[in-house]
Amino acid sequence: MTKLRYLRKVLRVAAAPLLATALLAACDSGSSPAVPAAGNAVKPGSTDQLALGRYLAKAADCAACHTTASGAPFAGGVELASPFGKFYGSNITPDKQHGIGKWSADQFYKALHDGVTPDKHLYPAMPYTSYRSMTRADSDAIYAYLMQQKPVAVPSKEADLKFPYNMRFGMMFWNVPFLKNSLSDASAGQSPAWLRGQYLSNALGHCAECHSPRGAFGQLDLSKPLAGAALGRVAAPNITPAGLAAVGWTAADLQTFFATGIAPQGSAYGEMFPVVHLSTQYLSKDDLNAVTTYLLGDKPLPPEAVKAINADAAELDAGKRLYTAVCAGCHGFQGEGKPHVAVAMKGNSTVRNADPHNLIVAMLDGIEAQKFPGTESLQDMPGFAGQLSDKELAQLSNFLRAAWGGQAADITPDRIKGMRLTAAH
Repeated sequence: MTKLRYLRKVLRVAAAPLLATALLAACDSGSSPAVPAAGNAVKPGSTDQLALGRYLAKAADCAACHTTASGAPFAGGVELASPFGKFYGSNITPDKQHGIGKWSADQFYKALHDGVTPDKHLYPAMPYTSYRSMTRADSDAIYAYLMQQKPVAVPSKEADLKFPYNMRFGMMFWNVPFLKNSLSDASAGQSPAWLRGQYLSNALGHCAECHSPRGAFGQLDLSKPLAGAALGRVAAPNITPAGLAAVGWTAADLQTFFATGIAPQGSAYGEMFPVVHLSTQYLSKDDLNAVTTYLLGDKPLPPEAVKAINADAAELDAGKRLYTAVCAGCHGFQGEGKPHVAVAMKGNSTVRNADPHNLIVAMLDGIEAQKFPGTESLQDMPGFAGQLSDKELAQLSNFLRAAWGGQAADITPDRIKGMRLTAAH
């Protein structure tokens, strides 16, 4: 029940173009966020307010849910799948019949802050649980910007939910225990950059909506901020300071990742891919630094080196032969990767992840070709579900993890089989 698309891949895991990782950009968690300097003292209706609103709408990643690939800007229609059913991004253009053209700035703020529109309760697929921390000045700036967009007369599609989740009035009762004034922080800090990053990550970027675990009713588990979450077919990774350090992330690499979608640890894919394209690539250098400071903390943990792993020699040799046959042509015989073709396996954070879930998903399902901000692009990776057996995929996974991930070679054919069956449903 969040602003996440459960059935797509979150990471650019690689394998024959096999894996490129992702880390959910612009994240979410925090205690009473600091007021952002950008939101201070802008005159209502001024060009400064409109420019700020445009920037904040990108920082809040509005287009990801409210603009389809072939649709008009902010006209809605993006499908958000969840265990409760399907949600659809609504029309937030200034159209008076189908959009928000009749809303006042007060009503817009109430929707972001309380999850209540002039005519109904919102489902938390619209992340008002995070936007609740947004300042009134920033809400007004986004409202002013949206009201200057072209009205589009496209009706919003109603959510397709199972009973009793299709009864909107039930959100009144959901909000009582689960709508909090602030979120928990995974890192520690009090520097100006950390406080700014807290605001950007929680109130705007809403990282916790995908990266924090959830309870039975779709509520955020505030006791485990940014500790990673299962999103259906894929899992959002652990982006706590310890989780990031464990797979080799540094502040410089995170900033590069958010700005370009690619870093030594992998590339953005699935949910993270539009986040980079529509949101984080537009953040200022200071704000990119703020977000990474918040994620890592004022005193970042040093990135961990890949550990040497003792594994069965015959098992690893079988996996290496498979890698040479189906992966090395794109990823390099030493796992070094190839520019404009495929990411490196060495240092890849999905290969290094203690949970092999997303690595296996990438090998089974494949990854589409991608173009990133700037000049970088990656070729498509075919899925191997129909080419390799469960045993072969387990051997390949174990070789990658032991050779370049510092992880135990303990993936079994049964684990592959279970995930293969999951994909079929």
